[in-house]
Amino acid sequence: MNQQSIDSTQTLQTPRPRRSPIDSLYDLITGDEDARVCKDIPSESCNDQPRNFFAYLLANLLTKVADELASAKLVLPWLIGWLGAPALIVGLLVPIREAGVLLPQLAVAATIRRLPVRKWVWIIGSLASAIALALMALAAATFTGALAGWIIVGLLALFSLMRGLCSVSAKDVLGKTVSKARRGHLMGLAAGIAGTLTLALGLALQFFDEDDSSSLLFILLLGGAALSFALAAGVFVLIREQPGATEGGGNALSAALESIGLLRTDATFRYFVLVRTALLSVALAPPFYVLLAEQDSGGDLGALGLLIIASGLANSLSAPLWGRFSDRSARLVMVVAAALAGLLGILTWALEHFAASLLTGLGFGLLFLLLGIAHAGVRLGRKVYLVDMASSETRASMVAVSNTVIGLAMLAGGLIGLLGDLFGTAFVILVLGIAALAAALSALGLREVSEPD
Repeated sequence: MNQQSIDSTQTLQTPRPRRSPIDSLYDLITGDEDARVCKDIPSESCNDQPRNFFAYLLANLLTKVADELASAKLVLPWLIGWLGAPALIVGLLVPIREAGVLLPQLAVAATIRRLPVRKWVWIIGSLASAIALALMALAAATFTGALAGWIIVGLLALFSLMRGLCSVSAKDVLGKTVSKARRGHLMGLAAGIAGTLTLALGLALQFFDEDDSSSLLFILLLGGAALSFALAAGVFVLIREQPGATEGGGNALSAALESIGLLRTDATFRYFVLVRTALLSVALAPPFYVLLAEQDSGGDLGALGLLIIASGLANSLSAPLWGRFSDRSARLVMVVAAALAGLLGILTWALEHFAASLLTGLGFGLLFLLLGIAHAGVRLGRKVYLVDMASSETRASMVAVSNTVIGLAMLAGGLIGLLGDLFGTAFVILVLGIAALAAALSALGLREVSEPD
């Protein structure tokens, strides 16, 4: 055999480069054939997309679990009551948790825009969140009464501000590192897994005795949440983010005013903000369902576990489907989810007045499950819609403007609780249900921005 034949044989026998296990797993989960489907992300990020997908997925999963462990809608109200703090503090938890995340974002968006790589903002916010939650656990173990309650509220405000940093930077990082047709699947998958873990937590609560284990339970919940945020920060370091545009990173006030101008110049964005404001009727409803359940439960840990189980089932059953659906039409996800929440509110009011015996035990658990499914759809649909609607240059500003407007609206919307004192909790649920139906109709007017495969 001559040398040319030998060279030819050697060339034919040269093995093809092997794909990494991460690439193969990414193919399996997303259905991509070569893990290189790139839409609306820098070309340099294509090869890193499988790695970034899983790093973002794990970090997002850890923070979702942590948010459930320290939930201002379920866990913290129980903790405040157990510590003997005033009821006023319970009423402040959800507004501070939500508005604290949303309101400061317009101010910090300009600073974030000056950073070509923005994942470090998320990492700092996650670590600071961990510290706030660890201090909450310490306060729960050390103090009681009003002092403990106000310390926890103060730490919740700090926690919420840090989560705001994470929120405004996370969507920007996601938009730069994961393809347009994969973002909803990623967020839906993370929410679904987190929902399953939340379900396990609710089941575990059935084994805690309220008198003997409450202190240990709340310390474990808050400490576990702190640990989850710390681990998430470590995972987020693994994301390979390409430097991005830094326009709009000048003076914070002028940049904020310029960003608010998007409401005037961008009709699609303006209408989205109006729709998202209407969708607050879905976000404001869960605490009133919890309040209605508390009237029959006696406030023990078993009742808390039941609500957590319903919340976990809602996410684990619906979030992956909502995620896939939102990659095809995030607009329709918002429509369907809001309509479900609206019909559920009307049904709950009717049951309370005409068949109250059904609003106990598993019957009420089913209502809370359906509400959780609707809430998950609204949250995921509007997140994917905003990320897909915005460009890489406008995404951070749109997120900040939208969240700031919604933060103000939420503070005002919290006053709907006054109707509960006058007409009862079921009436508030009815009003919010009717408003959710109106929100569903308004969402129909949004234009499509998703790009299905």
